[in-house]
Amino acid sequence: MAGKESPLASKIRPESFDDMVGQEALVGEKGVLRRLSASGRLPSMIFFGPPGTGKTTAARILASSSGMEMRHLNATTASLSDVRAVAQDADGIFGQNGILLYLDEIQYFNKKQQQSLLEYIEDGRITLIASTTENPYFYIYDALLSRCAVFEFKPVTPGELFPYLKKIVAEFGCVSADDDALKFMSECASGDVRRAVTMLENSVKYVLAGDEKNIDLETAKLFIPGTMAGTFDADGDVHFDLLSALQKSIRGSDPDAAVFYLARLLEGGDLISPCRRLMVIASEDIGAAYPLAAVVTRSCVECARELGLPEAAIPLANAAVMLATAPKSNSANSALKAAQEDIRAGRGGTVPLHLRSPLFKGYKYPHDYENHYVDQQYLPDDLTDRTYYVFGENKTEAASLAYWQKIKGHVKNASDDVKK
Repeated sequence: MAGKESPLASKIRPESFDDMVGQEALVGEKGVLRRLSASGRLPSMIFFGPPGTGKTTAARILASSSGMEMRHLNATTASLSDVRAVAQDADGIFGQNGILLYLDEIQYFNKKQQQSLLEYIEDGRITLIASTTENPYFYIYDALLSRCAVFEFKPVTPGELFPYLKKIVAEFGCVSADDDALKFMSECASGDVRRAVTMLENSVKYVLAGDEKNIDLETAKLFIPGTMAGTFDADGDVHFDLLSALQKSIRGSDPDAAVFYLARLLEGGDLISPCRRLMVIASEDIGAAYPLAAVVTRSCVECARELGLPEAAIPLANAAVMLATAPKSNSANSALKAAQEDIRAGRGGTVPLHLRSPLFKGYKYPHDYENHYVDQQYLPDDLTDRTYYVFGENKTEAASLAYWQKIKGHVKNASDDVKK
Protein backbone atom coordinates (compact mmCIF):
# COMPACT_ATOMS: atom_id res chain seq x y z
CA MET A 1 0.00 0.00 0.00
CA ALA A 2 1.36 3.41 -0.91
CA GLY A 3 2.60 5.51 1.97
CA LYS A 4 0.57 8.50 3.09
CA GLU A 5 1.80 11.83 1.78
CA SER A 6 3.73 13.83 4.38
CA PRO A 7 2.12 17.03 5.68
CA LEU A 8 3.45 20.27 4.23
CA ALA A 9 4.85 21.30 7.63
CA SER A 10 7.16 18.26 7.52
CA LYS A 11 8.17 18.81 3.90
CA ILE A 12 9.25 22.40 4.43
CA ARG A 13 10.81 21.96 7.87
CA PRO A 14 13.77 24.39 7.99
CA GLU A 15 17.23 22.89 7.58
CA SER A 16 19.14 25.87 8.98
CA PHE A 17 18.59 28.53 11.59
CA ASP A 18 18.31 31.11 8.80
CA ASP A 19 15.09 29.44 7.64
CA MET A 20 13.41 29.29 11.05
CA VAL A 21 10.49 31.56 11.93
CA GLY A 22 10.69 33.61 15.13
CA GLN A 23 12.89 32.80 18.16
CA GLU A 24 15.33 35.61 17.31
CA ALA A 25 16.98 35.43 20.75
CA LEU A 26 17.72 31.74 20.24
CA VAL A 27 18.47 31.32 16.55
CA GLY A 28 18.99 34.85 15.22
CA GLU A 29 22.33 36.26 14.16
CA LYS A 30 23.43 36.54 17.80
CA GLY A 31 21.17 33.77 19.07
CA VAL A 32 22.48 31.53 21.81
CA LEU A 33 21.65 28.27 20.01
CA ARG A 34 23.35 29.49 16.84
CA ARG A 35 26.51 30.26 18.82
CA LEU A 36 26.42 26.94 20.63
CA SER A 37 26.09 25.23 17.28
CA ALA A 38 29.18 27.04 16.02
CA SER A 39 31.15 26.11 19.14
CA GLY A 40 31.39 22.47 18.05
CA ARG A 41 30.36 21.07 21.44
CA LEU A 42 26.73 20.95 22.51
CA PRO A 43 25.63 20.79 26.14
CA SER A 44 22.54 18.87 27.14
CA MET A 45 19.53 21.15 26.87
CA ILE A 46 15.87 21.49 27.73
CA PHE A 47 13.56 23.32 25.34
CA PHE A 48 10.21 24.47 26.68
CA GLY A 49 7.38 26.37 25.08
CA PRO A 50 4.07 25.96 23.24
CA PRO A 51 3.63 23.51 20.36
CA GLY A 52 4.73 24.56 16.89
CA THR A 53 7.37 27.06 17.98
CA GLY A 54 10.42 25.28 16.56
CA LYS A 55 11.71 23.04 19.36
CA THR A 56 12.05 19.88 17.25
CA THR A 57 13.34 21.84 14.26
CA ALA A 58 16.05 23.51 16.34
CA ALA A 59 17.12 20.12 17.73
CA ARG A 60 17.43 18.67 14.21
CA ILE A 61 19.50 21.63 13.05
CA LEU A 62 21.79 21.35 16.09
CA ALA A 63 22.32 17.64 15.48
CA SER A 64 23.08 18.21 11.81
CA SER A 65 25.47 21.12 12.39
CA SER A 66 27.38 19.22 15.08
CA GLY A 67 27.67 16.04 13.04
CA MET A 68 25.85 14.05 15.70
CA GLU A 69 23.48 11.20 15.00
CA MET A 70 20.00 12.16 16.18
CA ARG A 71 17.60 9.72 17.79
CA HIS A 72 14.03 10.79 18.51
CA LEU A 73 11.93 9.38 21.34
CA ASN A 74 8.56 10.56 22.65
CA ALA A 75 8.12 10.20 26.40
CA THR A 76 4.42 9.43 26.00
CA THR A 77 5.30 6.06 24.42
CA ALA A 78 9.00 5.45 25.15
CA SER A 79 10.26 3.25 28.00
CA LEU A 80 13.55 2.79 29.86
CA SER A 81 14.46 0.01 27.46
CA ASP A 82 14.22 2.49 24.57
CA VAL A 83 16.64 4.82 26.35
CA ARG A 84 19.03 1.94 27.05
CA ALA A 85 18.91 0.92 23.40
CA VAL A 86 20.00 4.43 22.37
CA ALA A 87 22.82 4.30 24.95
CA GLN A 88 23.99 0.92 23.62
CA ASP A 89 24.08 2.34 20.12
CA ALA A 90 26.11 5.23 21.47
CA ASP A 91 28.70 2.75 22.77
CA GLY A 92 29.38 1.72 19.20
CA ILE A 93 30.30 5.25 18.14
CA PHE A 94 31.76 6.42 21.45
CA GLY A 95 34.65 8.80 20.90
CA GLN A 96 33.21 10.09 17.65
CA ASN A 97 30.59 12.82 17.40
CA GLY A 98 28.17 10.79 19.49
CA ILE A 99 24.42 10.61 19.67
CA LEU A 100 21.98 13.43 20.28
CA LEU A 101 18.84 12.07 21.91
CA TYR A 102 15.82 14.26 21.33
CA LEU A 103 13.26 13.34 23.98
CA ASP A 104 9.89 14.95 23.29
CA GLU A 105 7.34 15.60 26.06
CA ILE A 106 9.81 14.71 28.81
CA GLN A 107 7.25 15.69 31.46
CA TYR A 108 5.64 12.29 30.89
CA PHE A 109 8.76 10.50 32.18
CA ASN A 110 8.52 9.79 35.91
CA LYS A 111 11.36 10.49 38.33
CA LYS A 112 12.97 7.07 37.90
CA GLN A 113 12.89 7.33 34.13
CA GLN A 114 14.41 10.80 34.23
CA GLN A 115 17.11 9.61 36.63
CA SER A 116 18.06 6.87 34.18
CA LEU A 117 19.25 9.56 31.78
CA LEU A 118 21.86 10.95 34.19
CA GLU A 119 24.44 8.18 33.74
CA TYR A 120 24.48 8.54 29.96
CA ILE A 121 24.63 12.32 30.08
CA GLU A 122 27.48 12.38 32.59
CA ASP A 123 29.71 9.88 30.77
CA GLY A 124 29.14 11.64 27.45
CA ARG A 125 27.50 8.79 25.58
CA ILE A 126 24.38 10.86 25.02
CA THR A 127 23.78 14.56 24.56
CA LEU A 128 20.18 15.15 25.58
CA ILE A 129 17.79 17.69 24.18
CA ALA A 130 14.46 17.31 25.97
CA SER A 131 11.38 19.29 25.03
CA THR A 132 8.28 20.08 27.04
CA THR A 133 5.24 22.33 26.88
CA GLU A 134 5.23 22.51 30.70
CA ASN A 135 7.34 24.60 33.07
CA PRO A 136 10.51 22.49 33.39
CA TYR A 137 11.17 23.72 36.92
CA PHE A 138 7.96 21.99 38.01
CA TYR A 139 8.09 18.81 35.93
CA ILE A 140 11.75 17.89 35.52
CA TYR A 141 13.85 16.20 38.20
CA ASP A 142 16.31 18.65 39.82
CA ALA A 143 19.40 16.52 39.25
CA LEU A 144 18.61 16.35 35.53
CA LEU A 145 17.66 20.01 35.34
CA SER A 146 20.99 21.04 36.90
CA ARG A 147 22.88 19.26 34.13
CA CYS A 148 21.04 20.99 31.30
CA ALA A 149 20.84 24.45 29.80
CA VAL A 150 17.21 25.60 29.69
CA PHE A 151 15.84 27.61 26.76
CA GLU A 152 12.34 29.02 26.30
CA PHE A 153 10.64 29.00 22.90
CA LYS A 154 7.98 31.69 22.66
CA PRO A 155 4.84 31.83 20.48
CA VAL A 156 5.64 33.10 16.99
CA THR A 157 4.00 36.47 16.37
CA PRO A 158 1.56 37.11 13.49
CA GLY A 159 4.07 39.63 12.17
CA GLU A 160 6.66 36.86 11.87
CA LEU A 161 4.23 34.30 10.45
CA PHE A 162 2.75 36.46 7.70
CA PRO A 163 5.91 36.86 5.55
CA TYR A 164 6.71 33.17 6.09
CA LEU A 165 3.33 32.11 4.71
CA LYS A 166 3.70 34.56 1.85
CA LYS A 167 7.06 33.01 0.98
CA ILE A 168 5.55 29.52 0.94
CA VAL A 169 2.79 30.65 -1.42
CA ALA A 170 5.37 32.18 -3.76
CA GLU A 171 7.30 28.92 -3.79
CA PHE A 172 4.15 26.97 -4.69
CA GLY A 173 3.81 28.97 -7.88
CA CYS A 174 0.51 27.32 -8.81
CA VAL A 175 -1.64 29.40 -6.45
CA SER A 176 -1.83 32.94 -5.11
CA ALA A 177 -3.20 34.25 -1.82
CA ASP A 178 -4.69 37.54 -0.69
CA ASP A 179 -2.83 39.30 2.11
CA ASP A 180 -5.91 39.40 4.32
CA ALA A 181 -6.22 35.60 4.03
CA LEU A 182 -2.60 35.09 5.10
CA LYS A 183 -2.96 37.64 7.91
CA PHE A 184 -6.02 35.75 9.09
CA MET A 185 -4.09 32.48 9.19
CA SER A 186 -1.22 34.21 11.01
CA GLU A 187 -3.57 35.52 13.70
CA CYS A 188 -5.55 32.30 14.10
CA ALA A 189 -2.42 30.18 14.49
CA SER A 190 -1.98 31.47 18.07
CA GLY A 191 1.80 31.43 17.73
CA ASP A 192 1.96 27.89 16.28
CA VAL A 193 3.87 27.71 12.98
CA ARG A 194 2.67 24.17 12.29
CA ARG A 195 -0.96 25.23 12.67
CA ALA A 196 -0.50 28.16 10.27
CA VAL A 197 1.17 25.98 7.65
CA THR A 198 -1.56 23.34 7.97
CA MET A 199 -4.24 25.97 7.38
CA LEU A 200 -2.36 27.15 4.31
CA GLU A 201 -1.91 23.60 3.02
CA ASN A 202 -5.62 22.85 3.35
CA SER A 203 -6.48 26.09 1.56
CA VAL A 204 -4.09 25.25 -1.29
CA LYS A 205 -5.63 21.79 -1.73
CA TYR A 206 -9.10 23.34 -1.73
CA VAL A 207 -8.44 25.91 -4.44
CA LEU A 208 -6.47 23.48 -6.60
CA ALA A 209 -9.43 21.10 -6.58
CA GLY A 210 -11.68 23.77 -8.10
CA ASP A 211 -11.59 26.41 -10.79
CA GLU A 212 -10.20 29.13 -8.50
CA LYS A 213 -6.44 29.42 -8.08
CA ASN A 214 -6.42 32.13 -5.45
CA ILE A 215 -6.85 31.83 -1.69
CA ASP A 216 -9.10 34.58 -0.35
CA LEU A 217 -10.27 35.33 3.19
CA GLU A 218 -13.45 33.27 2.84
CA THR A 219 -11.42 30.25 1.73
CA ALA A 220 -9.09 30.62 4.70
CA LYS A 221 -12.06 30.75 7.07
CA LEU A 222 -13.26 27.36 5.83
CA PHE A 223 -10.40 25.70 7.70
CA ILE A 224 -10.91 27.45 11.03
CA PRO A 225 -13.61 26.32 13.48
CA GLY A 226 -16.63 28.56 13.13
CA THR A 227 -16.24 29.78 16.69
CA MET A 228 -12.87 31.29 15.76
CA ALA A 229 -13.76 32.98 12.46
CA GLY A 230 -16.67 35.24 13.30
CA THR A 231 -15.07 38.44 14.46
CA PHE A 232 -11.61 38.61 12.97
CA ASP A 233 -10.75 42.03 11.64
CA ALA A 234 -8.06 41.96 8.99
CA ASP A 235 -7.40 45.70 9.23
CA GLY A 236 -6.87 45.57 12.97
CA ASP A 237 -9.15 48.47 14.03
CA VAL A 238 -11.91 46.33 15.53
CA HIS A 239 -9.30 44.07 17.10
CA PHE A 240 -7.76 46.90 19.11
CA ASP A 241 -11.18 48.32 19.92
CA LEU A 242 -12.10 44.94 21.44
CA LEU A 243 -8.96 44.90 23.57
CA SER A 244 -9.71 48.43 24.73
CA ALA A 245 -13.33 47.51 25.49
CA LEU A 246 -12.17 44.46 27.46
CA GLN A 247 -9.93 46.57 29.69
CA LYS A 248 -12.46 49.34 30.18
CA SER A 249 -15.18 46.82 31.07
CA ILE A 250 -12.97 45.22 33.71
CA ARG A 251 -11.88 48.63 35.00
CA GLY A 252 -15.57 49.54 35.22
CA SER A 253 -16.33 46.34 37.21
CA ASP A 254 -18.69 44.90 34.59
CA PRO A 255 -18.10 41.12 34.42
CA ASP A 256 -20.78 40.60 31.75
CA ALA A 257 -19.15 43.02 29.32
CA ALA A 258 -15.70 41.68 30.20
CA VAL A 259 -16.68 38.12 29.30
CA PHE A 260 -18.42 39.31 26.13
CA TYR A 261 -15.38 41.16 24.75
CA LEU A 262 -13.07 38.34 25.79
CA ALA A 263 -15.31 35.90 23.90
CA ARG A 264 -15.25 38.09 20.78
CA LEU A 265 -11.45 38.19 20.81
CA LEU A 266 -11.18 34.44 21.26
CA GLU A 267 -13.84 33.79 18.62
CA GLY A 268 -11.58 35.67 16.25
CA GLY A 269 -8.81 33.19 17.00
CA ASP A 270 -6.60 35.57 18.98
CA LEU A 271 -5.22 33.99 22.13
CA ILE A 272 -2.01 35.95 22.69
CA SER A 273 -3.43 39.50 22.87
CA PRO A 274 -6.15 38.75 25.48
CA CYS A 275 -3.58 36.93 27.63
CA ARG A 276 -1.25 39.91 27.58
CA ARG A 277 -4.03 42.42 28.18
CA LEU A 278 -5.43 40.53 31.17
CA MET A 279 -1.98 40.48 32.80
CA VAL A 280 -1.64 44.23 32.26
CA ILE A 281 -5.10 44.86 33.74
CA ALA A 282 -4.28 42.85 36.86
CA SER A 283 -1.47 45.26 37.75
CA GLU A 284 -2.73 48.49 36.19
CA ASP A 285 -6.37 48.50 37.33
CA ILE A 286 -6.59 46.11 40.29
CA GLY A 287 -3.07 46.58 41.59
CA ALA A 288 -2.60 47.14 45.30
CA ALA A 289 -6.31 46.66 46.05
CA TYR A 290 -5.85 42.91 45.48
CA PRO A 291 -2.15 42.13 44.86
CA LEU A 292 -2.81 38.43 44.29
CA ALA A 293 -4.83 39.29 41.19
CA ALA A 294 -1.61 39.36 39.17
CA VAL A 295 -0.64 35.91 40.44
CA VAL A 296 -4.05 34.38 39.73
CA THR A 297 -4.19 35.97 36.28
CA ARG A 298 -0.72 34.71 35.41
CA SER A 299 -1.75 31.20 36.41
CA CYS A 300 -4.88 31.37 34.24
CA VAL A 301 -2.85 32.68 31.30
CA GLU A 302 -0.29 29.86 31.59
CA CYS A 303 -3.11 27.31 31.63
CA ALA A 304 -4.67 28.93 28.57
CA ARG A 305 -1.43 28.91 26.60
CA GLU A 306 -0.81 25.26 27.39
CA LEU A 307 -4.38 24.23 26.57
CA GLY A 308 -4.77 26.21 23.36
CA LEU A 309 -8.11 27.13 21.87
CA PRO A 310 -10.95 26.39 22.36
CA GLU A 311 -10.35 25.13 25.94
CA ALA A 312 -8.11 28.13 26.70
CA ALA A 313 -11.26 30.24 26.93
CA ILE A 314 -12.22 28.67 30.27
CA PRO A 315 -9.27 29.82 32.45
CA LEU A 316 -9.28 33.20 30.71
CA ALA A 317 -12.97 33.67 31.48
CA ASN A 318 -12.20 32.91 35.14
CA ALA A 319 -9.48 35.57 35.09
CA ALA A 320 -11.73 38.15 33.42
CA VAL A 321 -14.57 37.64 35.92
CA MET A 322 -12.17 37.70 38.87
CA LEU A 323 -10.60 40.97 37.68
CA ALA A 324 -13.95 42.61 36.92
CA THR A 325 -15.34 41.81 40.36
CA ALA A 326 -12.15 42.58 42.30
CA PRO A 327 -11.63 45.91 44.11
CA LYS A 328 -9.80 48.46 41.97
CA SER A 329 -6.77 50.65 42.52
CA ASN A 330 -4.41 52.46 40.18
CA SER A 331 -2.36 53.94 43.01
CA ALA A 332 0.86 52.08 42.15
CA ASN A 333 0.55 52.92 38.46
CA SER A 334 -0.13 56.58 39.27
CA ALA A 335 2.91 56.65 41.56
CA LEU A 336 5.06 55.22 38.78
CA LYS A 337 3.89 57.83 36.28
CA ALA A 338 4.55 60.66 38.72
CA ALA A 339 8.08 59.38 39.38
CA GLN A 340 8.71 59.02 35.64
CA GLU A 341 7.77 62.65 35.10
CA ASP A 342 10.46 63.80 37.53
CA ILE A 343 13.06 61.46 35.99
CA ARG A 344 12.32 62.72 32.48
CA ALA A 345 12.61 66.28 33.77
CA GLY A 346 16.16 65.51 34.91
CA ARG A 347 15.45 65.44 38.64
CA GLY A 348 16.75 62.96 41.21
CA GLY A 349 20.08 62.25 39.55
CA THR A 350 22.10 61.76 42.74
CA VAL A 351 21.40 58.93 45.19
CA PRO A 352 21.81 60.00 48.86
CA LEU A 353 25.29 59.25 50.23
CA HIS A 354 24.11 56.81 52.91
CA LEU A 355 22.48 54.62 50.23
CA ARG A 356 25.62 54.48 48.06
CA SER A 357 28.19 51.70 48.05
CA PRO A 358 30.73 50.82 49.18
CA LEU A 359 30.54 52.66 52.52
CA PHE A 360 26.81 53.41 52.97
CA LYS A 361 28.05 56.06 55.40
CA GLY A 362 25.31 57.05 57.86
CA TYR A 363 22.83 54.37 56.75
CA LYS A 364 20.49 53.14 59.50
CA TYR A 365 19.47 49.49 59.31
CA PRO A 366 15.67 49.49 59.92
CA HIS A 367 15.62 46.00 61.45
CA ASP A 368 17.70 47.29 64.37
CA TYR A 369 14.89 49.63 65.40
CA GLU A 370 11.47 49.27 66.98
CA ASN A 371 8.82 48.09 64.52
CA HIS A 372 11.67 47.57 62.00
CA TYR A 373 11.43 51.22 61.04
CA VAL A 374 13.63 54.28 61.41
CA ASP A 375 13.12 57.71 59.89
CA GLN A 376 15.77 58.50 57.27
CA GLN A 377 15.97 60.01 53.78
CA TYR A 378 15.67 57.75 50.74
CA LEU A 379 14.75 60.09 47.88
CA PRO A 380 17.43 62.31 46.28
CA ASP A 381 17.89 65.75 47.85
CA ASP A 382 15.95 67.58 45.15
CA LEU A 383 12.92 65.30 45.54
CA THR A 384 12.47 65.08 49.30
CA ASP A 385 9.17 66.95 49.10
CA ARG A 386 7.64 64.46 46.66
CA THR A 387 4.79 62.05 47.45
CA TYR A 388 4.29 59.71 44.51
CA TYR A 389 2.21 57.01 46.12
CA VAL A 390 -1.18 57.88 47.64
CA PHE A 391 -3.06 55.06 49.36
CA GLY A 392 -6.15 53.94 47.50
CA GLU A 393 -9.58 53.83 49.10
CA ASN A 394 -9.95 50.07 49.48
CA LYS A 395 -9.67 47.53 52.29
CA THR A 396 -6.18 46.28 51.44
CA GLU A 397 -4.56 49.69 51.07
CA ALA A 398 -6.44 51.05 54.08
CA ALA A 399 -4.89 48.26 56.17
CA SER A 400 -1.48 49.11 54.74
CA LEU A 401 -2.01 52.77 55.60
CA ALA A 402 -2.96 51.93 59.17
CA TYR A 403 0.22 49.86 59.56
CA TRP A 404 2.29 52.59 57.88
CA GLN A 405 0.99 55.24 60.25
CA LYS A 406 1.51 53.02 63.26
CA ILE A 407 5.20 52.35 62.61
CA LYS A 408 5.85 55.98 61.72
CA GLY A 409 4.02 57.24 64.78
CA HIS A 410 1.57 59.35 62.79
CA VAL A 411 -1.44 60.55 64.70
CA LYS A 412 -3.47 62.31 62.01
CA ASN A 413 -6.67 60.75 60.69
CA ALA A 414 -6.07 57.91 58.23
CA SER A 415 -8.54 59.49 55.79
CA ASP A 416 -6.14 62.42 55.31
CA ASP A 417 -3.84 60.19 53.24
CA VAL A 418 -6.45 58.09 51.50
CA LYS A 419 -7.05 58.86 47.87
CA LYS A 420 -10.60 60.04 47.27
